Formats: sequence, C-alpha cells, structure tokens
Amino acid sequence: MKVILLSFVIVSIIFLIIDVIWLSFAVKNFYKPNLAGIPMLDKPNLVAGIIFYLIYTMGLTLIILRPALYSESIFLALWTGIVFGVVAYATYNLTNMAFIKNWSINVVIVDMIWGGILTGFSSAATIYVTKNILNL
Repeated sequence: MKVILLSFVIVSIIFLIIDVIWLSFAVKNFYKPNLAGIPMLDKPNLVAGIIFYLIYTMGLTLIILRPALYSESIFLALWTGIVFGVVAYATYNLTNMAFIKNWSINVVIVDMIWGGILTGFSSAATIYVTKNILNL
C-alpha cells in the first residue's frame, strides 16, 4: 500500500509539472488561436484544475501504475499510460467536438497526442523513480 500511495504522489508531481509547462506555452500559442470564438477564462479555475489532476492521477495510479509496479515493467507503464492518456483526452475532445460549435479538429488531434505522451511518460518515469531511485 505504501508503494501505491508513494507512486500516486510521484506521478501527480511529474504529471502536474510537465502539464503546467505545456499549458504555459500552449494556451496562448495553440489553444486560444484554435478555439477562437469560444469564450475562455482569463485565469484558470484552480479548484477545477486541482480536482482534475487528483482524479486523473488517482485513476492512473490504480489502473496503470499498480499493475506496472507489480510486474516491475517500465515498458508496461509506458504503453498502457499512452493508451490511457489517448482514451481520456479523446473522451474530452470528441465530446466537445460533438456538442460545442467550432471545436477545432486541430485541438482534438494535438490534445489526444499530448494526453498520450504526457500520461505515458509520467507513468514510465514514476515506475523508474519508484524502482530505481527509491528502490521500492
């Protein structure tokens, strides 16, 4: 149980840091231009953001990291993390495309790719840190 909880903390930190770096660039340079005409907040809703990160990394820990920890497989964490990320980000983006006028196909494609890369890397890095640096 200790390893699972520690993995949750590690993946949350890794995921958050990388996503904040991405969003600090992408909101202004990619999302706003591609979602022109769709109202966006000037500042993000931090409570909603924190809730998202907690729920997402909890799901990631239970569904992806737990099996990868038991098998001690960075590769398993990487490829299942990629799939998890693509599916989660596809759910969001394709639902938006189905119901929000002018939702950009560019956003759908880039965001799904980003979700896969971010989630796969965060998962693999968490297994690496847990097994090779912390020796758990």
